[in-house]
Amino acid sequence: MASPDDAPLALYIHWPFCVSKCPYCDFNSHVRATVDEAAWQRALLADLAHEAALLPGRRLGSIFFGGGTPSLMPPATVAALIEAAVAAWPPTDDVEITLEANPSSVEAARFADIAAAGVNRVSLGLQALDDEALHFLGRAHDVSEALGALDVAQARFARVSIDLIYARPGQPLAMWEAELARALSLGTEHLSLYQLTIEPGTRFATEAAAGRLTIPDGDAAADLFELTRDRTAAAGIPAYEISNHARAGEESRHNLAYWRYRDYVGIGPGAHGRRHRLASFRRRKPENWLAAVARNGHGIESEEPLAPTTRASEALLMGLRLAEGVDLAAIAADSGVPVPALVDDAAIAALPGLIARDGTRLRVTEAGMILLDAILPRVVRAE
Repeated sequence: MASPDDAPLALYIHWPFCVSKCPYCDFNSHVRATVDEAAWQRALLADLAHEAALLPGRRLGSIFFGGGTPSLMPPATVAALIEAAVAAWPPTDDVEITLEANPSSVEAARFADIAAAGVNRVSLGLQALDDEALHFLGRAHDVSEALGALDVAQARFARVSIDLIYARPGQPLAMWEAELARALSLGTEHLSLYQLTIEPGTRFATEAAAGRLTIPDGDAAADLFELTRDRTAAAGIPAYEISNHARAGEESRHNLAYWRYRDYVGIGPGAHGRRHRLASFRRRKPENWLAAVARNGHGIESEEPLAPTTRASEALLMGLRLAEGVDLAAIAADSGVPVPALVDDAAIAALPGLIARDGTRLRVTEAGMILLDAILPRVVRAE
């Protein structure tokens, strides 16, 4: 693990607006009848300038436009933010600039302008390759429209990732196997494959509480998970993180900065950041964030020093999601928490075949990844 102060900086920019709210989504996304786009551009630039003043002398490794639906941002705003970011922090030669997009024909029509603004990677939210499933997930596009948008994206951007949601209610193993095979044939080098989860506060949570919605769990979920990892590995796009799969060299550099516990800047409503061993939290509601920027020059709600044990715990919990695992010695050096205090060796010894330690290197095995949520609380000692 490189020192957070030495590694390239990652910048996250949150655009909170969507055309509609998906029933499974618990992200900080909002539907508004109108958006003052000029005011939002000014506020995001001000929020960025505040962070730039606090982190001089760094290099920029990645920018990620997330949301919400950032492909609804005016391309001029995307361009202005990229220009400001690379002026504040000289970019690395291979700087990765990602924008999340919905695969609609309306948004695909903007891809040329978004690419011209400087975006070189798009994360496309296909979510399913089945029209009935897309309707269930509350998506506005159908499969034909999504594949058309993917074609446009692949023609415009050097790198394209697609998102899919599986383990949907009543989804047979054979149906997911066919859908995954189709996804692997589409020519993308990165796939984010998420099991459907019921998140508090979502419409799906209401449906589940009323007994109208049940998703696969137990053996059925495990079978779907194992099939996913087997088929992606066989296609040369193995899992490098519990839900993310990529051909070698095509991993998301921005997300790797999170998982490897490096410094990152977050601007926009609800964005989090980690810098100089501080955790920053921005106001979540769009209107409150906008008012805070107008009042203070930034949207920060709070900043909290991170205790050594907190830093160590976060580094472990993030890094053990990765197939590469973590270097305990590097975490100890950065946090000041000695290696013996980081993890429970007795717990590791009690989980043979599920978690492996080689010197100071610790990783969850392929067999252990399905049990990651149960393994981490047992193994991680620093809190």
